[in-house]
Amino acid sequence: MNEYTLDNIAVGLEEKFDITITKEMVENFCAISGDTNPLHLDPKYAQSHKFKDRVVYGLLSSSFYSTLVGVFLPGKYAMLQSINIKFIKPVFIGDRLIISGTISHTNDVLKVVEIKAIIINQDNKKVSSSKIMVGLLK
Repeated sequence: MNEYTLDNIAVGLEEKFDITITKEMVENFCAISGDTNPLHLDPKYAQSHKFKDRVVYGLLSSSFYSTLVGVFLPGKYAMLQSINIKFIKPVFIGDRLIISGTISHTNDVLKVVEIKAIIINQDNKKVSSSKIMVGLLK
């Protein structure tokens, strides 16, 4: 876990990590959220709507923005304040996602940083983008 503080964060600082979406992740998200939409659970239903397979929950794939903030950038001293997400392409089970973020603005007075983040799949296609505001505890 990274421990960036206001003293060692600067515009342009970047962190990234990757994760592979599993069937178990989708099943667990369904159990937690209660979202039983067949687009996420029934391959035939998803295929009947022109998707290659069932579509992973957008909020499951975007939940890794929380990991980006809480573990990587800034890490230990972060408190996520707001996030604005744009979903661009669907994610499917088995996709390898690369989650990356870059500090785009800092405010030492308010102890806040802005992170511009994206998620790219194994085909180098952007699946989502976000602007994240993070308060720093230290």
